Amino acid sequence: MFYYLFKYLHDVYSLPGAGVFQYLSFRAALAVITSLIISLVFGNKWINYLNKKQVGETIRDLGLEGQLEKQGTPTMGGLIILASILIPALLFARLDNIYVLMMLFTTVWLGALGFTDDYIKVFKKKKEGLSGKYKLAGQIILGLIIGSVMYFNQNVVTREKAPAETVVYKVIGESKIASPFSIEEKHSTKTTIPFVKNNEFDYAVLLKWIGKDYRDYAFLIFIPIVIFIIAGVSNGANLTDGMDGLAAGTSAIIGTTLGILAWVSGNIIFADYLNIMYLPNVGELTVFVSAFVGATIGFLWFNTYPAQVFMGDTGSLSIGGIIAVFAIIIRKELLIPVLCGIFLTESISVIIQVSYFKYTKKKYGVGRRVFLMAPLHHHFQKQGYPEPKIVLRFFIVGIILALLTIVTLKTR
Repeated sequence: MFYYLFKYLHDVYSLPGAGVFQYLSFRAALAVITSLIISLVFGNKWINYLNKKQVGETIRDLGLEGQLEKQGTPTMGGLIILASILIPALLFARLDNIYVLMMLFTTVWLGALGFTDDYIKVFKKKKEGLSGKYKLAGQIILGLIIGSVMYFNQNVVTREKAPAETVVYKVIGESKIASPFSIEEKHSTKTTIPFVKNNEFDYAVLLKWIGKDYRDYAFLIFIPIVIFIIAGVSNGANLTDGMDGLAAGTSAIIGTTLGILAWVSGNIIFADYLNIMYLPNVGELTVFVSAFVGATIGFLWFNTYPAQVFMGDTGSLSIGGIIAVFAIIIRKELLIPVLCGIFLTESISVIIQVSYFKYTKKKYGVGRRVFLMAPLHHHFQKQGYPEPKIVLRFFIVGIILALLTIVTLKTR
C-alpha cells in the first residue's frame, strides 16, 4: 500500500525521500519493526481481553512437571501472530506480486482453519476441537490451490543460465556487463537439490515413462508433492507447539533463514555468484518474511516461559503452512528436512511412538513405547529436564540447522 503511495508521490511530485520505498531492504526493515510493535501492543490488549473473558486452555494431566500450573492460560494467541504478519505485509509489500498474494492467502486460510479449531475447543467446550479429517481437508485444499497457481500461473517463472554463446550484454554507462541468465522467462517445475553441484531437479522427470509429452502432465506429480509438504510441515509445527516458546522461537529462526534464501534467489547478482536458481520478483517475499519473523519474535515476548498466552492451532497451523508454502515458492522445499529438522523430528517421534505401540499391542497384547512420551520434547521433560532448558537447547539445534541450510548455498 505505502509502496504505491510513495511511488506516486515520487513520480508525480518528486517528493524528496519518497523513492526510498522502492528499496526492498527499507520496506523489509519497516515491516519487521511494525510487526514487533503490533505484536507487543495488540498482544498485551488481546491477552487482557482473553483473561477478562476467561478464555483459558484446558490442560490434561499427563504427569509432566509444571503442567497443571498452565491450566487457564489464555489461548488463541495465534491471532497476535496473524495480525502482526498481515498488517505490515499489506502496508509495505507490493500487492501486485503473485508470490506475496499466495503468502497472504496461505496466512488467512490456515489462520481461519486453526481459529475454527480453537473456537470449538474454547467456546463450544469440545476438547477434541475440529476433526482431524477436516483439518487435513483444509490443508489439501490449500495445497491444491498453491500447487495449481505455481504450475499454471504465467507469472510464476524462472530464468535459467544462458549458454556461453548466447550471453546477453547490458550497457551501463560506458561499461558492457554480461547478464549470466537468459532473458527468456520459463515456466517450470524445477527445484533445488541441496549439497549437489548443478543442483536443479525437474519434478516432471518422474513422469518420463509416460512418453515424449510427459511434461504436459507434470502437474500430476507436482501438485500432490505440494500438498504433502504443506500438510507435513503444518502438522509438524502443530506438534512442536507443546512447550512455552518452542514453536514461536523455532519458527523465527526458520523464517530468518528463508528470508535470506528468498533475497539471494531474487537477486540476479547473488543468484549468479552462488550458482542457484534465479527467480524474478521473488525477492519481494523478503518484506513478507520480515513481518513473519517480527510476529514470531513479538509473540515470543508473551509466550516465553512461563507463558502468558498460547498460540493455539490458530498460530501453529498457520506458521507451519507459511513456512512450507514459502519454501515451495523459492524452490527450496527439499531443504525442509534440514531447516525444519525440529518439526520433522517431532513428527517422526509421534509416528514411531504410535506405530510401535499399535504393533506391540497387536503382537503381544500390551502396547509398548519407544519414548517415555511423544512428541520428543515431552520425552526429555519426562526424563526430568526443566522446560526452559529443553526449549533453549532446541533453539540451539535450530540455529545449527539454519546455518547448515545456508552453508548448502556454497557447499556443492
